[in-house]
Formats: sequence, structure tokens, C-alpha cells
Amino acid sequence: MSASTDPAVPSTDFTPLLGEDPVAVLEAAAWAMAAVVSVQRQALTEPLADVLVRDPWRTEVLESVGLVRRGPDGLIVHPSLDRTDTATAYSAVEAKLSSLRQAVAAAAADDNGTPEAGWGAQSDEVLLGQGRASAATGRALAGKIVPQLAGCAERLAAEGSRVLDVGTGVGALALALAEGFPRARVEGIDVLERALRLGRGELAAAEPAVAARVSLILRDVVNVSEKEAYDLVWLPAPFLSEEALRAALPRLVEALAPGAWLVSGTNPLAGDALRRSVGRWTAVRGGGNSFDTARMTEELESLGLVGTDTFPTVPGGPVLVAARRPER
Repeated sequence: MSASTDPAVPSTDFTPLLGEDPVAVLEAAAWAMAAVVSVQRQALTEPLADVLVRDPWRTEVLESVGLVRRGPDGLIVHPSLDRTDTATAYSAVEAKLSSLRQAVAAAAADDNGTPEAGWGAQSDEVLLGQGRASAATGRALAGKIVPQLAGCAERLAAEGSRVLDVGTGVGALALALAEGFPRARVEGIDVLERALRLGRGELAAAEPAVAARVSLILRDVVNVSEKEAYDLVWLPAPFLSEEALRAALPRLVEALAPGAWLVSGTNPLAGDALRRSVGRWTAVRGGGNSFDTARMTEELESLGLVGTDTFPTVPGGPVLVAARRPER
């Protein structure tokens, strides 16, 4: 009997995108991701080639998904598996671990269908992993983006310049900014006291001269009230609810000094349905929003900021949107 064509009757005529048993394929994919992360973690401290040779069964998993292949002179590794500099590779590993831990937490959750789990529901390990991953964005912001923003590097080179890090979490991005701008003070704000407590531990382990210029403050971004105070504002937009983001943006614009820059992280628009839908789900579960780069650009321009530009960070990572408060 053929599948019903009555629109009131659900069709059973599936065309799976992942073969005849897609659930089994997805389960195997989770293990493939575990292989990626474990290899990249070990490659932080030893040559990748040695890591791959030591565990041939794990390497076979990477071969099966096209990340490794055998050439006449040995193993050939896909560029996405190999590291760049150690600091960026470390942040990438922490990001993947955080994502895996969040996925396991979502699978085990008994939240009765509640869409928003929020960052407060995450473990300390997830908060630390996500925070440490953000250090790569901080380094990219300090080393690659700010030098391209008119007047921004000069402002931050001045003694007593101020940076606001919204949603600082455990303070890793704030530390990266303080290291990149040795005369600036970085004020990190967050609504989650537990994350800030973890962040104070991260500050204690950091270079004292850098940590001394970082303040971690329990504060909601919608309560920012400073006027013309900051030379740079960092806003990780995907982590705020749409309601909070709309309430915070006008206040953050007012907090910028004339000529100063606001830089917002946004999630890139994925090219396939799976990543787009996962991105929306994880954003909502984390209490965030689904603003993309284009929408954030429109919002900033509607608030009177000028000179908007976009900058990619790392492959698959956030796209930064920068805009400047006009000079008087």
C-alpha cells in the first residue's frame, strides 16, 4: 500500500538525508566528533602525526569522514583538523568541548519542553570551556580587527582608556583584551554570579599585571547607564535574548565616547539546514536570539552608528560587526 496523499494524514514516505538509518549515523557522528576533539587536544602538546599514528583505530574514524587520508608518503590531514597557533587551537578545542557538553546536557535534560535552559543551568565545565574559547575572539579583536577601525587603536593606546566587555562570563575574553591593550582598563559585566566567581579564579591564574586591569562586575547590560564613557564596547549578541538585546543597544550606544566603536559578535548564517536549525535551537536554549549579521548591521545603523563593517574571525566562528559613534 502506498503512503497516503491525504494532507490530514502524516506521510511515512521518508527520504532520509543520512541513509536508511539516519539515527545510527548521527550516533556515530557524535563519536567521530569525540575523535576530532581528542586528537586536537593531544596535538596541543605533541606533533599531530604522532597522535594519529599512536591510535590507528581512532584515526580510521577520521579517515571515514574524510579528515585524514593515506598518501604515498604518509597521512594527509584536512586543514580543519590541523592547528594554527597554539592559543587559537586551544580555544577551538575548548569551544568543541563546550558544545559537546551542552549537547549531552540537552539530551539528558528533563525540562518538560521548556525552550530556554539558560547558561545558569550549565555546569562549571561548560562555562569554563565556553569562556576560554572566547579568548580566541578577544585576540582576533585586539590583533586584527581594532587596527582596521579608524582611530580605535590610538584611543586604546592612551592611558586610562576603557573597554566594556558585555557578558564576560569567566573573563577570558576580557583578559585577552587587557593583554592586547596594555594601557586600557577592561570592565567585564555579567548577570551570572557563578560565572564571575569562576572568572575570578581565572584572573588569579593570569599574569598579575594584566589581571590587575580587569574588573568583573555583577551587572545586567540593560542597566548600563554610563554616558560617553567607553572607547570600545564588545557585545556578544547571540548570548542575549532579543528583548534584552533591544533594551541594551540604545544604552550601549550612549555609553560610547564620540568616535568610539561598538563591535558585536554575530553567528554566521550556515549554508545547510542542519547547522541553521541547530544554531537556532542552541541560541534559544541558552536564552539568546537568532539575529544574523545583516540584522545586527541594520540595528546599529538605525541607532545612528556609522562606518559599519563586518569581519570574519575563525572558520565557523562568529562574524564581527563594527560600527562607530559619530564625532561631535
